[in-house]
Amino acid sequence: MAVLKILTYPEKSLLQPSVKVDNINDEIKQLIQDMGETMFAAPGVGLAAPQVGVNKRIFVYDVNAADKNDEKNKDLKKEFKALINPEIIDASGSIVSKEEGCLSVSDYNADVKRYEKISIKGVNIEGEKLEFNLEGIPAIIMQHEIDHLDGILFIDRISTLKRAMYKKKVNQKLKTQ
Repeated sequence: MAVLKILTYPEKSLLQPSVKVDNINDEIKQLIQDMGETMFAAPGVGLAAPQVGVNKRIFVYDVNAADKNDEKNKDLKKEFKALINPEIIDASGSIVSKEEGCLSVSDYNADVKRYEKISIKGVNIEGEKLEFNLEGIPAIIMQHEIDHLDGILFIDRISTLKRAMYKKKVNQKLKTQ
């Protein structure tokens, strides 16, 4: 296993839609293992393949992410799952993801409006079809990662003014490097 380099904004490949995975071979399985290790090392609660430079519809997520906010659960085992070719098939309600952040958007958090409940389908690492319902933090994580697969960053979902301020900050930082 390996910890992969996480690409950050303004990397143009982060803004490209990802392609469907047709075959879950050993290379894809190794990528998923490496992505899980990378996510926990970062640390994060989700990581999409485009964030590590692979333009495929795959993401990994921390299965215990929602429970880690509770102090008594802070030592939960690190466990991740992968979802391949995910699709949101139904969504309802509205929730604000407070101070949402991203491993590919350095040093910035913002409130983002998301669906409160979603139904999602996809395939797991074994090629088994899955369909399940989520709400709250797990639903937010899935929406965030699917956005990555569609070439959307969470800063694309905030106000034009806040996005412009962030982009200006990044551009100034790049000029001084």
